[in-house]
Amino acid sequence: MELGPLWAVRDARAVADRAGAGAPERHRAVSDADRGVGTEPVPSAESGAPSAPPMDLPVGLRVQLQPPGDSRAVAIARMDWSELQRSVAGCTACPLSKTRTQTVFGVGHRAARWMIVGEAPGAEEDARGEPFVGQAGRLLDNMLASIGLSRQGETDSSVYIANVLKCRPPGNRNPEPAEAAACEPYLRRQIALIRPTLLVVMGRVAAQSLLATDATIASLRGRVHTVVVDELVVPAVVTYHPAYLLRNLADKAKSWADLCFARAVYARAAQRG
Repeated sequence: MELGPLWAVRDARAVADRAGAGAPERHRAVSDADRGVGTEPVPSAESGAPSAPPMDLPVGLRVQLQPPGDSRAVAIARMDWSELQRSVAGCTACPLSKTRTQTVFGVGHRAARWMIVGEAPGAEEDARGEPFVGQAGRLLDNMLASIGLSRQGETDSSVYIANVLKCRPPGNRNPEPAEAAACEPYLRRQIALIRPTLLVVMGRVAAQSLLATDATIASLRGRVHTVVVDELVVPAVVTYHPAYLLRNLADKAKSWADLCFARAVYARAAQRG
């Protein structure tokens, strides 16, 4: 499958027009069929360097990630990078530790301005110990390159990539709530250590877990959500997971519009310092 040329920079206004129109569906129970639904138009930045974003960017959910009072979460909240990575590698907090090949901690620059949050490792990630590899990983790399980012880049052009879960669920099933809850202190600490300017949340499961909602991708796209960790306040943008896009090529235009929107949100956040 050709992955690269599909993400060339194009006229963003035309892309936004193709992203769909209509009123978003809000906060209801979601099935797997909802992954491909997208109804509202998504604002986009002009091609080239990110332009100054409009002041009326649609506001979404605000979520404060607070560590539970148990001793494990408190200890994780105090860890440095080395301690955190060792803790993830040896974690037995949920039954996934019995079926994994290895944990998948994260990859990228630890002072990145952008942080990508996915759902959970798949079979290739479980084998290699790195998030977003294989076809989905190559598509993600092309998506990031289209807006000047790379998982190997320097601070201003780099991303850090992590998942909600650090272990692969058997058969690539969706994470159970208890599994996501067991991993939340790790993701929370990664966000606190990186201090990103922007979070890009990829996929329904990741969005619903991180934002504590059952809303559809359709209602979460094109809005600026807010994730609060301690004193850190980070804007978050939701888009489709690359694995979904490989199965639904028509929605790549919507995801490109989401990336343009993310550039606009990032530009405004960076201006505010």
